[in-house]
Amino acid sequence: MPIRQLPEDLINRIAAGEVVERPASVVKELLENAIDAGASRIVLTTAAGGKSLMRIEDDGHGMDRADLLLSVERHATSKLSEDELDDIRTLGFRGEALASIGSVAELSIASRTADAESGLRLDVRSGVRTGPVPQAMNRGTIVEVRNLFANVPARLKFLKTDRAEAAAITDVLKRLAMANPAVHFVLGGTDRSPSNWPAVTGTGALQARLAQVIGDDFAQNAVTLASSRHGVVVAGLAGLPTYTRANSLSQFYFVNGRSVKDKVLVGAVRAAYADYTFRDRFPVVALYIAVDPAEVDVNVHPAKAELRFRDAGAVRSAVIRAIGEALTAAGFKASATVAEDVLGAFTAPAYEAATPANTGGGFVRQPLPFAGYGRPTGVSSGNPYSPSYGAAQGGLDGLSEPSARIEAEPSPAFVEYPLGTARAQMFDNFIIAQNGEGLLLVDQHAAHERLVYERFKAQLASGPVPSQAQLIPLVIELPEEDCARLEDAAPELERFGLYLERFGPRAIAVRETPALLGNSDIDGLVRDVADGLAEWDSIAAVSDRMEAIIARMACHGSVRSGRRLRVDEMNALLRDMEATPHSGQCIHGRPTYVELKQRDIERLFGRTR
Repeated sequence: MPIRQLPEDLINRIAAGEVVERPASVVKELLENAIDAGASRIVLTTAAGGKSLMRIEDDGHGMDRADLLLSVERHATSKLSEDELDDIRTLGFRGEALASIGSVAELSIASRTADAESGLRLDVRSGVRTGPVPQAMNRGTIVEVRNLFANVPARLKFLKTDRAEAAAITDVLKRLAMANPAVHFVLGGTDRSPSNWPAVTGTGALQARLAQVIGDDFAQNAVTLASSRHGVVVAGLAGLPTYTRANSLSQFYFVNGRSVKDKVLVGAVRAAYADYTFRDRFPVVALYIAVDPAEVDVNVHPAKAELRFRDAGAVRSAVIRAIGEALTAAGFKASATVAEDVLGAFTAPAYEAATPANTGGGFVRQPLPFAGYGRPTGVSSGNPYSPSYGAAQGGLDGLSEPSARIEAEPSPAFVEYPLGTARAQMFDNFIIAQNGEGLLLVDQHAAHERLVYERFKAQLASGPVPSQAQLIPLVIELPEEDCARLEDAAPELERFGLYLERFGPRAIAVRETPALLGNSDIDGLVRDVADGLAEWDSIAAVSDRMEAIIARMACHGSVRSGRRLRVDEMNALLRDMEATPHSGQCIHGRPTYVELKQRDIERLFGRTR
């Protein structure tokens, strides 16, 4: 078959296959045009998920007759002043959108400049242009797209339901609204509930817009990012580690004002939260990156959804550092949603009167008789061979006297601490504390696990972890393959304060252990490390898995569940939590404490102020 030149209409429809994937693709292109035109208010109206109607009205600069005629031609743009692709400062620049849309839909464009007496309207049907003709309108541009893919039924049948397409359009608008807080966005139509996000300016504008779009709870449970490194400026909000989602749909990335999906940024966020979240949980972030336009290529994807950084390592490093510094500054703070989940689990007791009408011959629940106010229950030390809390607390005695009691009224000064003062211990694992605003429940094992982990990291950063020799080496019997792995990894494990030697074909001798762990469960620790080596399948991975090894050691070296603590030990744990970054969640991503405000507790009992 000989080579032939394709007709213009077919060329446009092929180009539309790259640019116009679905109604949301059309909305994205048209909204970007409105933003580039300097619009301060944009109204989007849709019907049938955008399949039958997409109407975008803006108050931007508008177009005169010459620009209006050129706007629907292929590769015609006003956004590349010097014909250079390494200094792009606008959202749209390819000059294909309107021509591609006009080839697969009924396109109508009406526009008026500030100095024009009236507007002009141009129609495009299946690539055929008519007009322009005069039209009365205010300054700006109105674009209507009707019956998308009516002349390409093969494309139409692959679209999803109206609800799904409407949701995709909403997502596009959300991302552009998040990137442009100074623009007022209005969304409506017969296929959706209306949304109205007024423009916000000045200090805190970005946080206010994110609260509008994502929700107030995100703004309240996030830390502010503000960092500059290697020419990369990182801003936005990053959710607390205890404020997560089951998927990554609530992660938003913007580069020079453009919403993108980039593996470098996704990987950087995952690395920044690696110490704080479950593997199957995803933090909520709105990340804004500003770099020199010459350092990023946005022309690698027809829809401009992807990009390529010239120095991806510098961008990754800047993002990890910005999130890490912000989370560290947050200290022990945990998300308020944890308390809301707890409150939701409470139910008011329902007592029924013992009357013939409702007994039914069975038992009826009755409130227990009032037994009067008694002394707090005694708190004794527990197993004397349990891990020494004092070794990890810099001098606190880890063993308490039998039958020690908690003071009924602690010093008022303790109430002024953020995590308050210990009132009691419940189920030998949960510390009940009170501050000036409410009640706190602290998971002693999870909290101390984070404290030990952070101390491990600090010690390892300054050199090998200090160790303590065992009076008599502990011999642990293991399968021969596990002994071989531990023997090969022994030189690397010495950095962590764990000194092992082979003791026969099926045993390992533990001569020194990390001093930070005290009298921890060494047997369980060594077995756990052996399991990790088997999972990683490489001795070289020990260095790469530093955080995982430290986490295993911290877990075995922390105060165990079921250990009874004295009141001074509990208060010391609370003070250390306040002084330790990230102590609001354990190394597995679970919250270490829950705070219930006084008003929340009163609400449980139906009290109102």
